[in-house]
Amino acid sequence: MKKFITRFKKLRIWRDTKGQDLIEYALMAGFVAIAAGAVMPSVSSRISTIFSKVNSQLAAAAAQGSGS
Repeated sequence: MKKFITRFKKLRIWRDTKGQDLIEYALMAGFVAIAAGAVMPSVSSRISTIFSKVNSQLAAAAAQGSGS
């Protein structure tokens, strides 16, 4: 068990933070969009359209990346 823990600590998973900032900014943008939609109902349909477009682009990119 000690060998497993030592190998686990040597992995660079815990030190790798390359994509962390991008994810944080994306989450903040999503929260701001949701808050804006809640405060200003007239904008909510536009926000929904934007999220739908982003979702379709991500789905298309995932399909290309997986080779399908």
